[in-house]
Amino acid sequence: MSETEPVPVAAAEALNLTDSNGTQALNASAKFVATPEGTALAYGSLVFMALLPIFFGALRSVTCSKSKNASDMPETITGRDAARFPIIASCTLFGLYLFFKVFSQEYINLLLSVYFFGLGVLALSHTMSPLMSRIFPDSFSNKQYQLLFTQGAEETKEEIVNYEFDTKNLVCLLISSVVGVWYLLKKHWIANNLFGLAFALNGVELLHLNNVSTGCILLGGLFVYDVFWVFGTNVMVTVAKSFEAPIKLVFPQDLLERGLEASNFAMLGLGDIVIPGIFIALLLRFDVSLKKNSRTYFYSSFLAYIFGLGLTIFIMHTFKHAQVRDRGS
Repeated sequence: MSETEPVPVAAAEALNLTDSNGTQALNASAKFVATPEGTALAYGSLVFMALLPIFFGALRSVTCSKSKNASDMPETITGRDAARFPIIASCTLFGLYLFFKVFSQEYINLLLSVYFFGLGVLALSHTMSPLMSRIFPDSFSNKQYQLLFTQGAEETKEEIVNYEFDTKNLVCLLISSVVGVWYLLKKHWIANNLFGLAFALNGVELLHLNNVSTGCILLGGLFVYDVFWVFGTNVMVTVAKSFEAPIKLVFPQDLLERGLEASNFAMLGLGDIVIPGIFIALLLRFDVSLKKNSRTYFYSSFLAYIFGLGLTIFIMHTFKHAQVRDRGS
């Protein structure tokens, strides 16, 4: 797996589809039973939120592939990276499982919160940047800045960091920091989703498969990964219940009853968005390379993803698999 910022894909894949039918909503002994309306709203919202970063991330990946800006350069996943990815994801998942078994869950999540706060601020800022460029008027004084770190003397000077940004980027960073503080202090599900959507969109935009065969290797390897860790062990469920980080999208099933203070969530891991998303983005770039008006491969794969995700949610809900777990905040 290629190590790429700002999206921790190996960590993201550690969480798959997880549904919450919350216990702890009313008291320790009472179990919350979601209404059909609440369940449908939660599942429908998760599907809609999953489609957003894939669609817009794929569009942005086309522009990203042509960019000469170092900060927007994509990370290319090769066949070797794809083959190693399930192994690295498994080590990451099992490592987290051992950490939660050995160390205090509170301190681990505190450390992870600080780490994802920094990543989330950068990811959300990068996501908002094109939007801010359209919002600000042409008369806005947009000053250019450069962050440059070098190593060595004049003749042997080597660039370590060379990042160019402007005033609009600073405004995006400020807004993202406000969201980050909100998430850090309250762990509110809306703040979690803003960070999660930003991670997913950046992942689809900046992670590029070099060809279709690499995508098939990646998806095939992760199929085996899912079968083993989801159906063969309780590792993924344990990590999903313990891991407090914005690497999942959540939506409350009790929103109609409790409003924004709802606490019984249906969840969808970012791995179920980013991994198929980078394959769909590859097919869009292939469509563009054909220089035709049609986007046959992109729309076909996009519709197939919608069908697959909907079918997965239906099966998980119908058969009440072990991944269906409570999450009260």
